Amino acid sequence: MGASIAAGGKVVTRFAPSPTGFLHIGGARTALFNWLYARHMGGRFLLRIEDTDRARSTEPAIAAILDGMRWLGLDWDGEEVYQFARASRHAEVAFQLLEQGNAYQCFATAEELEEMRAQQRAAKLPLRYDGRWRNRDPKEAPEGAPFVVRLKAETEGETTIHDRVQGDVTVRNAELDDMVLLRSDGTPTYMLAVVVDDHDMGVTHVIRGDDHLNNAFRQLGIYRAMGWAEPTYAHIPLIHGSDGAKLSKRHGALGVEAYRDEMGMLPEAVGNYLLRLGWGHGDEEIIARDRAVELFDLDAVGRSPSRFDLKKLENINGHYLREADDGRLAQLVAPKVAGADGREAIDLLRRAMPVLKVRAKSINEIADGASFLFRSRPLDVDEAAAKLLDESARELLARARDMLAGVEAWGADALEGAIRSVAEEAQIGLGKVAQPLRAALTGRTTSPGIFDVLVLLGREESLARLSDQVDPAEAN
Repeated sequence: MGASIAAGGKVVTRFAPSPTGFLHIGGARTALFNWLYARHMGGRFLLRIEDTDRARSTEPAIAAILDGMRWLGLDWDGEEVYQFARASRHAEVAFQLLEQGNAYQCFATAEELEEMRAQQRAAKLPLRYDGRWRNRDPKEAPEGAPFVVRLKAETEGETTIHDRVQGDVTVRNAELDDMVLLRSDGTPTYMLAVVVDDHDMGVTHVIRGDDHLNNAFRQLGIYRAMGWAEPTYAHIPLIHGSDGAKLSKRHGALGVEAYRDEMGMLPEAVGNYLLRLGWGHGDEEIIARDRAVELFDLDAVGRSPSRFDLKKLENINGHYLREADDGRLAQLVAPKVAGADGREAIDLLRRAMPVLKVRAKSINEIADGASFLFRSRPLDVDEAAAKLLDESARELLARARDMLAGVEAWGADALEGAIRSVAEEAQIGLGKVAQPLRAALTGRTTSPGIFDVLVLLGREESLARLSDQVDPAEAN
């Protein structure tokens, strides 16, 4: 795979995570921006797993990254590329640079390099390699001495990157030292591997976090020494927490799977939220994926760090929950509800979904709201609900039970009429009946509308739960 595989001048982007942990939310946004730009431009989006850190790269982490990408709907073109498997190709390029005179062997020992750095620290100079083997003959080194291969970086003039997000950024070449391409054990460095892989994969646009901006200047040295076409760079500002500090776990910087499994978010909501972190189109907040592909361009990516706002994510998730298919939500909710097993439970959840999802912000909230449907009798009543079930309330519940038992068509309108009759007879407001009813039927003080609760529980279960509270001594 020595030659570039870019075809027809099309845009090619890539996402290149290191599998040393799960798919971080910041990495997910980078993947999304790369995917959107490739799809917007009618190009290709590639995935490369940068697994060269053998001590920290794990199979579970790789699986989690692939799973997270698929969950977010970020499909990649072709097979994913594994960087470690291409080590011989990386070394081949290093030796090619060596043969061309664009790289050299450096025999400096670890002790010599530490002494050099100590002197630089003492003189308050930047810590960088001083080029001591740059122009020396390798024959001056002891026979068989270990060496690294270093790039001969430009020392004069300046390098300017025309970044699609950051604008023109210039660095004096004198600030860049001769970086290591191959270590003394023959393994390639990250800097070399990234450039060779991007070239061989035909990557035309490198879209990544702006913490890599400094790397771009060093990596350009390899492109130019090899005579390869340089990619277009777009360095995206990092995501910060709501307090402006670098995003961390306390802000919500979790793996993507935590948003799905622990927080109960929908993938379309997470994708929509990540899209709006650093990119915008007027005042539009809700942007479906197809529209995002139509609109997305690098010119609309901001230069300032975005602030992660969990409340906003939850609000967006609430919107997508209300839009989601009830059958799909039932399947997602069921595993989170004790006792919601089997086809009948899924069907009940599906029927309940229109009233369960109205105000919910997460799958977890829906599951919590649905739990009353599958609880065993007699219900465990929480402390707040228990306060509503005093002696006078039980008298009301007895009247309500008897009135409801006479309802022939068990529907919301007929049930409301029956409960209103109880309230009028007792000369109290409807809410004074509804509150103990809710406590008796659900064991809580909050639930969907009380008539929806009755409909969903059905005649037999509703009357039985009321009887358990009216005659607690007889509850089974």
